[in-house]
Amino acid sequence: MNERQNQTTTQHSPVTVIGLGPMGQAMTRTLLTAGHPVTVWNRTAGRADGVVADGATLAATPAEAVEASDLVILSLTDYQAMYDILDGATASLAGRTLVNLSSDTPERTREAATWAAGHDAAFLTGGVMVPAPMVGTEAAHIYYSGPHEVMEKHRATLAPLATPRHLGQDPGLAQMMYQAQLAVFLTTLSALMHATAMLGTTGMKAAEALPELLSFTNSIGAILRAGEETPGAALDAGEHPGDLSTVAMMGATADHIVETSTAIGLDLALPLAVQAHYRRAIENGHGRDNWTRIIDGIRNAR
Repeated sequence: MNERQNQTTTQHSPVTVIGLGPMGQAMTRTLLTAGHPVTVWNRTAGRADGVVADGATLAATPAEAVEASDLVILSLTDYQAMYDILDGATASLAGRTLVNLSSDTPERTREAATWAAGHDAAFLTGGVMVPAPMVGTEAAHIYYSGPHEVMEKHRATLAPLATPRHLGQDPGLAQMMYQAQLAVFLTTLSALMHATAMLGTTGMKAAEALPELLSFTNSIGAILRAGEETPGAALDAGEHPGDLSTVAMMGATADHIVETSTAIGLDLALPLAVQAHYRRAIENGHGRDNWTRIIDGIRNAR
């Protein structure tokens, strides 16, 4: 088989998708559009109706779904769901590749890779960094980790879903990056709601407040880059030069946010957590250092 024939075969190879929530349905449709025969299975079979109408094949059992393709993509609530679904189909796993795009902890991800290897299956972890409507668009990317050769074998098939970014061999890497990104995302969402609630006490409607807050959120990356050509380089070097925003200055602002939130009767969970980071750094004698010094307390929580 020449290179062109091999590429065509890879690009149109069968794929199985197990789990048909919004993300699983979006991935199924994207793979169908790319020319792949797609077999699907979901615990609630009715969720498959739409993708079956679009050309997917509904398997009667998880084992039948696994046996339909060498590449099996899992889009489930967590990793326990993988065991619940596939424990009765382990005899069908040998020689196949499982790509688990479900969310869970890095340690459970590593345990799952070991479980898959025990059934002679290859295993890739993935973290989808966009919502379902953005799957298949140029803005989409997915972090993967696991064996390099497995990633390269299936890269062309997985690429239509989102730009693949392979982080390394450790199965836990993609899950850790996914969790790290969501730590930023979820904290930002809470901060936006806290700020909107603050402004709401003045009579400002969310429709007026949120555009202003989102505009500032969009500028945070530029603000951080203005202080350092390569963000994170000073952190890696253990340097926290306090020539711009010091721990003491940022800590005072955190105190003011707590005081204001208390006065207007808001929940204090988020502002107190932020305040604690700066107070710990100040107590440890780092008030004149850059605000990045708070990472010491985050790294050493005890």
